[in-house]
Amino acid sequence: MSKQIELELAGRVQVLRRGLDGMVPVLATILVGGDPSSATYVRMKGKACERIGLEPRRVELPEETTTEELLSEITKLNEDPRVCGILLQHPVPSQIDERACFNHIDLAKDVDGVTVLGFGRMSMGEAAYGSATPAGIMRLLNHYKVPVEGKHAVVIGRSPILGKPVAMMLLNANATVTICHSKTQNLPEIVRTADIVVGAVGRPEFIKGEWIKDGAVVIDAGYHPGGIGDIELSAVIDKCSAYTPVPGGVGPMTIATLIAQTVEAAEKLGR
Repeated sequence: MSKQIELELAGRVQVLRRGLDGMVPVLATILVGGDPSSATYVRMKGKACERIGLEPRRVELPEETTTEELLSEITKLNEDPRVCGILLQHPVPSQIDERACFNHIDLAKDVDGVTVLGFGRMSMGEAAYGSATPAGIMRLLNHYKVPVEGKHAVVIGRSPILGKPVAMMLLNANATVTICHSKTQNLPEIVRTADIVVGAVGRPEFIKGEWIKDGAVVIDAGYHPGGIGDIELSAVIDKCSAYTPVPGGVGPMTIATLIAQTVEAAEKLGR
């Protein structure tokens, strides 16, 4: 599906560039510090941009960068007319106020759906770019015609860029949603009631296969060394109705959705 999306986006970018007299829209990615996993993610996103004709711009800042310095870099990108999307790679070093920096991104360029205002609009069903991973999950469910309306979805994890937004998106799609977290009691019993299980807890194979009922839809948004996710997938493949593999499931859709939202932003800003 991610390859199909890229083919469609490449055609849209060609049309867009003709309308902009050949100017190439830019997705700017800010990387603070030297975290190797973050660097890998940034490189993958850059390659995806190149495949469809966007220009990736990598802004690298040192580990000791302050909040004020990062805000200044974001301001420059907000004001640059060639930049159509801004991505601040998570996580940033601990001395930085990450939320303040996320919220400083121009809403029209918030293609990763990280601002408080964007989240609020999305939650209320108004136009906004959704967080890329949750929006990618919803694209998968829609593409494969997985029934969501009236189903019980259990989301394990409540992070502001994954658990909370995917819960709101499922709610907007008329699912009945339960959000579980570190303080939830009787977690296995709750998961056993789920028609749709979303693993977004960030702990390898924390969600056990025996917790998941037969016929459930299993969405694993985690990735850990060794190619495993947040869910014990090997124990559910034979009994679930659908599942996302790790790797190769949610990850490619996250990047495809980020790029799709960048193209949409470029089209709007280029008018």
